[in-house]
Amino acid sequence: MKVAITGATGLVGSRLVERLHKEGHQVLVLTRNSGFAQKVFPPTNFPSVEIVTYTPTTSGAWQDAIAGCEAIVNLAGEPIGEGRWTTERKQEILNSRQLGTQKIVEAITKANPKPKVLVNTSAIGYYGTSETATFDETSVSGNDFLAQVCQAWEAEASKVKEAGVRLVILRFGIVLGNGGALAKMIPPFQLFAGGPIGSGRQWFSWIHLDDLVNLILQALNKSNMQGVYNATAPNPVRMNDLSQTLGQVLHRPSWLPVPAFAIEALLGDGAIVVLEGQQVLPKRTLESGFAYQYPNLQPALNQILR
Repeated sequence: MKVAITGATGLVGSRLVERLHKEGHQVLVLTRNSGFAQKVFPPTNFPSVEIVTYTPTTSGAWQDAIAGCEAIVNLAGEPIGEGRWTTERKQEILNSRQLGTQKIVEAITKANPKPKVLVNTSAIGYYGTSETATFDETSVSGNDFLAQVCQAWEAEASKVKEAGVRLVILRFGIVLGNGGALAKMIPPFQLFAGGPIGSGRQWFSWIHLDDLVNLILQALNKSNMQGVYNATAPNPVRMNDLSQTLGQVLHRPSWLPVPAFAIEALLGDGAIVVLEGQQVLPKRTLESGFAYQYPNLQPALNQILR
């Protein structure tokens, strides 16, 4: 099939494009930076990849490229864990998701023929944070900034159902792979200065990159999948456990905690991303028949780091 992907040059998107290309599908990459995308997916190595420049929050001729695609995977969104959450930054985070999804749905609605399915990203930030509660796909939303972003994001994606298009919303946990969050956590351990962040009691709901890509592929191919699914491993851990396991895999000590005030000084309100968490279980994902390659943290880290 032909699959359009936004956010294709990121950690998840680039692995997804590789898999789709390897399996013989055509891929339409919607990107803000076509030069960079061509370096990530050189035509000699990715002859089935077509690159189209787009402005995520603006209607335009790029939307015409959606016609003829059987599926859309919408991964685009400004990073939430980088820099302080100023008023302007918060608006960028919201717009990139809410308006960006609105324009994708607009393109799908106008397309003839229409795609059959939209796989849209959301995040486990939808549930808010808690050290004691357990969340699954039936849990109500939180009321902090990230929860409000996820609500607006999912509401825009849900409008695609009015066009008769199947919708799968994947609420991503922390993705573990070569890059992303893990790349920021490893350097202190390599310098023998690793340790838990903040209290260490906060939950860390994670997923291995390969499992996430497999889940996206299942969502594309399994016509009875629709609605919300948690894209998290079935065994979340607390930050203390994550730190200890990471130290063991890297053969480094895990003894030097990073105090909460240091993270708050660096990130301001954005510190919530690492100082607070939520225990999220993939109830509907397991019920869908999805089989995890990496349900437990240590084998996942071993595979990535060794």
